[in-house]
Amino acid sequence: MTAPKKLHVKTYGCQMNVYDSERMAETLGVKGYVTTDRPEDADLILLNTCHIREKAAEKVYSDLGRLKPLREAKPDLKIGVAGCVAQAEGAEIMARQPLVDLVVGPQTYHRLPAMMERVEAGEKALDTEMPEEDKFDHLPKLRSPAAKPTAFLTVQEGCDKFCAFCVVPYTRGAEVSRPVERLLGEARALVDRGVKEITLLGQNVNAYHGLGPDGAVWSLARLIWALDGIDGLERIRFTTSHPNDMTDDLIEAHGTCAKLMPYLHLPVQSGSDRILKAMNRKHTAEDYLRIIARLRDARPDLALSGDFIVGFPGETEEDFEATLQIVRETRYAAAYSFRYSARPGTPAAEREDVPQDVAVERLHRLQALITEQQQAAQRAMVGRETCVLFEKAGRHEGQLVGKSEYLQAVHVQAPDALKGQVARVRIEAAATNSLAGVLI
Repeated sequence: MTAPKKLHVKTYGCQMNVYDSERMAETLGVKGYVTTDRPEDADLILLNTCHIREKAAEKVYSDLGRLKPLREAKPDLKIGVAGCVAQAEGAEIMARQPLVDLVVGPQTYHRLPAMMERVEAGEKALDTEMPEEDKFDHLPKLRSPAAKPTAFLTVQEGCDKFCAFCVVPYTRGAEVSRPVERLLGEARALVDRGVKEITLLGQNVNAYHGLGPDGAVWSLARLIWALDGIDGLERIRFTTSHPNDMTDDLIEAHGTCAKLMPYLHLPVQSGSDRILKAMNRKHTAEDYLRIIARLRDARPDLALSGDFIVGFPGETEEDFEATLQIVRETRYAAAYSFRYSARPGTPAAEREDVPQDVAVERLHRLQALITEQQQAAQRAMVGRETCVLFEKAGRHEGQLVGKSEYLQAVHVQAPDALKGQVARVRIEAAATNSLAGVLI
């Protein structure tokens, strides 16, 4: 009997790439590939790339360079590049790095089996089209056992917002929403595999507008309520959202749907209306704060996280102070902040940058404020009870680690039988990035 071929996937970037990597592995499973964590054991190495952060392409080329000794030691090793850098760079990747056998964009990875047939025949394979066909129609059904009780489910891809700093519309294409019935079927399959919590993914997930079984277009809130009816599914989350698509029914769902967790990632990027306009965000700081107030009216204990870009072209000290002010008013449980870096092909890339030393100094000030708020949110949990979904063993003997409703890591001395289960915990200690508690 022929030994199965081995696939190693390295995933960069966002949760959607994690989901895509899992689906690519399942797609190549049709060709007889099994996954391995060891690149040196692999017959095929796939780099599933992200193009959002600074020097993303350079990092990919650097990783490809590190694969040269593996190729020299194992001449039959095949190497592929997938994801958003593949979409943006295309044939240039093969031209710059001849050891690459395959380049596939995020909308065409359902074609991987056919592409691998060409590669195994000694050809190069490149596919970065934006096809009209829905890749999800061609992917195999979920078949492998769940490794943990949480899972991602892509419900929407692409973005029509065209923020001036963002490459997503160019690498992922226009907004497309998957049909409700297929999503419900995939969610049920995940639950059958032991999944208790599903995070709905989309570049702009609350713009979801999928076709429902009744022939109507469903909103994200309506999809969430349908998922709420699945027996065995205990928790629902979604990310990433845009303020302009935070609809009335979605705000209401945060207050009325028990399975929808009280945690929301809602990026604002800046607190300055002048910079928000330059970013083409199409909302003001006051619009954002009004949405936050409505969400907290619906769910007073809602934990919020956000994204911020510091040093966007044209940002003044006054603009930056407006960002600090919106952070103070919102009170985040967590937030992600980055110094602006130009992405080739975006409108903002043509504008003059803020001096690097100024942007770095502002970023440090913003991150200090965010850390202060995060630590306060963590300390506020001490003495409270929370439900924890235990996911894995901790670093210490007899310890399990899981997530609270608010997406905080929680360490507890607990029996291994609770792995994959939700249990009530009283929090006794807090650190910046985790909590410690005892079972009730």
